[in-house]
Amino acid sequence: MADDEPTRAARLLDAQAKAVQLFAEMEERGLIAPGRGEREVSDQVRDLANELFGTTRHWHKRIVRSGPNTLKPYRENPPDRLIGEDDIVFADFGPIFEEYEADFGRTFVLGDDPVKHRLRDDLSEVFAAGRRFFESAPDITGQQLYAEVERLAAASGWELGGWHAGHLVGEFPHEKIDGAETESYITAANGTALRRPDKAGRRSHWILEVHLIDRERQFGGFFEKLLTLG
Repeated sequence: MADDEPTRAARLLDAQAKAVQLFAEMEERGLIAPGRGEREVSDQVRDLANELFGTTRHWHKRIVRSGPNTLKPYRENPPDRLIGEDDIVFADFGPIFEEYEADFGRTFVLGDDPVKHRLRDDLSEVFAAGRRFFESAPDITGQQLYAEVERLAAASGWELGGWHAGHLVGEFPHEKIDGAETESYITAANGTALRRPDKAGRRSHWILEVHLIDRERQFGGFFEKLLTLG
């Protein structure tokens, strides 16, 4: 039997809260450190999720990227790289908690580079402004929200690093729109309303992703969490 909407919302928020704990513990243990490889850190975070929550499954590939690899969008697979002394690193994980998906991304700055610190701080600001725009427009489409996030990025002095700025999320495996993949994403090609029901007639829940890059300086940052809850 499918969960009712209040239960779905509570379980999605619980999954996200566990992801927040996972990232806090990852930072507390100093897993992201100079001299460590990206894959090494990714495997350590995987093992930490198992240690803390008994989580052994992730619904998408685990991502830890540093330096110029932070320019690459999700679908690319840059070669493993050692984290440097004065580096910027982002982590993007999709652990499954009790059959509900979390999708959580954060950026970490090693060293004192002011531009990297500004980018990291701007990520959450662009996210918050994007969420306010979403909340202000009941009939907003994926196309409209993508355009606004793109505008916010440019106004902050950055550009977006990918073709979309978020996606549907829910029970594992998460909702896909039959025959129309773009309708599952916050992207320029999605002219459908984000607040539409899913194919089971339930409320659609979305993740908002902000991937900001500086091509000239060859680095970027990433931030994501639930758009429609929390």
